[in-house]
Amino acid sequence: MSAARRPAGAPAKNRPQLRADKPTPDAPGFLASGLGVALFSSAVFGLSGSFAKALLETGWTPGAAVTARLTGAALVLAVPAVLALRGRWHQLRDNWLTVLLFGLIGVAACQLFYFNAVARLSVGVALLLEYLAPVIIVLWLWAASRKRPSPLTVAGTLLSLGGLVLVLDLTGAVKIDVVGVLWGIAAAVCLAIYFFITAKENDTLPPIVLASGGLMVGALVMWLAAATGLLPMAASTADTRLGAWVTPWWVPLLGLVILATVLAYVSGVVAARALGSKVASFVSLTEVLFAVIWAWLLLGELPGPVQLLGGLLIVGGVVLVRLDELRFPARLPAELDHANDVEPVP
Repeated sequence: MSAARRPAGAPAKNRPQLRADKPTPDAPGFLASGLGVALFSSAVFGLSGSFAKALLETGWTPGAAVTARLTGAALVLAVPAVLALRGRWHQLRDNWLTVLLFGLIGVAACQLFYFNAVARLSVGVALLLEYLAPVIIVLWLWAASRKRPSPLTVAGTLLSLGGLVLVLDLTGAVKIDVVGVLWGIAAAVCLAIYFFITAKENDTLPPIVLASGGLMVGALVMWLAAATGLLPMAASTADTRLGAWVTPWWVPLLGLVILATVLAYVSGVVAARALGSKVASFVSLTEVLFAVIWAWLLLGELPGPVQLLGGLLIVGGVVLVRLDELRFPARLPAELDHANDVEPVP
């Protein structure tokens, strides 16, 4: 996240001035352009697992990969973030808690847990586990409010849980890594917590500022954890393998920072504003498909048939939950009635 486009159950909204839940009706070409940008965002987001695994296989630790990614992306986005504030620094001061929690949970913890899952599982399986975040949100709201969700939401939740069983392929010949599964579920929990944290209305902080600030906080947390010895940090300058090519170590790292983080964030914001948050969140489901394709092309990884079927069920379940939002937005709790321009990166 798979931090991540990111996931289809994203229930938060942080957009200044522009709040378009529907595309502009008198500009059909604008919709087509928005769809193209949204697909591009999903495609580059889906590269993160493959680039990270290429580094991990040469001796990088997940902590080192996450720290390098966050630090590089934070530096790149710092300039446009400062320009977006245009001297209105009180906006950052008024929203410091949101930025802090976004950086701690939505960025640092979510990415670290996802990369730990990628180190032990295939990229596709790790991302599918993270995509259980919308289901976790539904189950938590159900338990907390003791109000049963609508039949469509219940069906979507059960479908996703059934897909999880198939993704784990408990009866298959290939043994699933239990620790990797726990890391993937932990990433999904962090994603769900992030959505709750940022669920409140916030029309004052520009999305690019939230993204940049969160990345800076996440990078600082990772560096502090490394300095205190709490987080193992190791990197390698050995060549990496991406598909049929042997490349220097900085190639996947640069791709991780520029393509899978900076461009993914910026294009995601553009797509959400062009299509509206709900439509963009549906299109973002294609990240799972892109992640599997990239892992197949760059790493030679491909989930088994049973796992692919389980992945389809998980995505299908999330689609049902989102369809229920579109049909009956007033019946859903406030926590599920928002979508965020700035999504945590998988």
